[in-house]
Amino acid sequence: MRTVSEAGTALRSGTVTAMQLATEFVARQATIDERLHSFVAVDAPRLLAEAEQADSELGAGRDRGPLHGIPVGVKDIIDVAGYATRCGSPLYPTDPVDADATVITRLRQAGALIAGKTASHELACGVVTSPTSNPWNTDHVPGGSSGGSGAAVAAGLVPIGLGSDTGGSIRIPAALCGTVGLKPTYGLVPVTGVQPLSVSLDHLGPLGATVADCAYALTALAADGTDYSNGLDRGIRGLRFGVLTDPPFAPMQPDIDTAFRLAVEVLTTLGAECVDVTIPALQHTLAAEFGIIPLEAFECHRDSLRERPLDIDPSIRTLLIAGAVIPSRIFRRATAARAQIAKAIARVMDEHHLDALVSPTLPATASPKALSQHTYGDLSEDLATSYVRTTAPFNLSGQPAISVPCGFDRAGLPIGLQIATRAGHDQLALRMASAYEHDTSWSRRRCIEFG
Repeated sequence: MRTVSEAGTALRSGTVTAMQLATEFVARQATIDERLHSFVAVDAPRLLAEAEQADSELGAGRDRGPLHGIPVGVKDIIDVAGYATRCGSPLYPTDPVDADATVITRLRQAGALIAGKTASHELACGVVTSPTSNPWNTDHVPGGSSGGSGAAVAAGLVPIGLGSDTGGSIRIPAALCGTVGLKPTYGLVPVTGVQPLSVSLDHLGPLGATVADCAYALTALAADGTDYSNGLDRGIRGLRFGVLTDPPFAPMQPDIDTAFRLAVEVLTTLGAECVDVTIPALQHTLAAEFGIIPLEAFECHRDSLRERPLDIDPSIRTLLIAGAVIPSRIFRRATAARAQIAKAIARVMDEHHLDALVSPTLPATASPKALSQHTYGDLSEDLATSYVRTTAPFNLSGQPAISVPCGFDRAGLPIGLQIATRAGHDQLALRMASAYEHDTSWSRRRCIEFG
């Protein structure tokens, strides 16, 4: 599968058609997904009909923009008319829904083709997304909860996959699968028609083969009149960013530490100035995040917990039960802590005149499927903690944060660089990621086996 830019150029030159792109996807998905399990539903006749319509419009001179004729994977918590929304759970019906989520309506208006539904961790509540595999090593996890979209993009099945991000569920699979993943500013992309997990933390956004692909997707999804691809080539000379390496960003695996420090050097070589910063309040990230999620998730799934508890994975059921019994004062304290964390981030950015904060996306690469913990020296840490502690700060603050590939560990597994800017400055996050991407080769690497 080509990038959006490559496919768009080929479509408009007449060297390829949307029908050919769709047909190629259907054929490759049928073969590749026997091992990857990145998609849970593909309606080939519907997709081919959409492709025929896209070709007809292009032939008639109606060009809807960069996504016209481009197949997009959609996380299976997002309503797509004609598809069931299952959320990776037996709780949800197999009957197709009647209406598109707002983001799907916007993608269709931009001419995108809905390739199918990608796998989600059950109830979008987890970091593994079983049984999906990581294309770089199918014995390893793809991350979650948007693991299907991450694997599909990394394997070249689609250039864009939609995901959701409550504590890192776009950026986690992006980093582990070697794609770009953008969590936009909270509220920029509407969640109408999307099954919630934690309403005050849920974000929707794209995973893409490149930064530009994510920018094209955000332009369609946000529909605020901003062309988020504009200015990607402006460079970053004169910008100032803070480097985060203290807890919760430490400890990290040595290969990630090395790749991250080299990435910072690249950013400074491109003309940006770096400052080491410390935000002590971020040590309370997990306490705040998991003081909010259980109560909000319980409110979303109250009826299911009461009527069909055995149809919920035990670990998720425990979280929902906790949400039912945790005193409301805990939620209020977590919400207050969230506000303090957001203020602390803003204060540091103001005091140091920062345009962005930069960190490793994750402290560890993709774990083997049989592994339940990461080890950092003498410290053992469960996967959820490892894969959330570095991403969740920006769910709590609502800032945009993007993960862009920045290297591989000695086992050949991808590493991600995280760039977070101020709320509403999504375009700047994309611009910084694009500058880094264009000066390195990491995003251009493809899985030999799948890509």
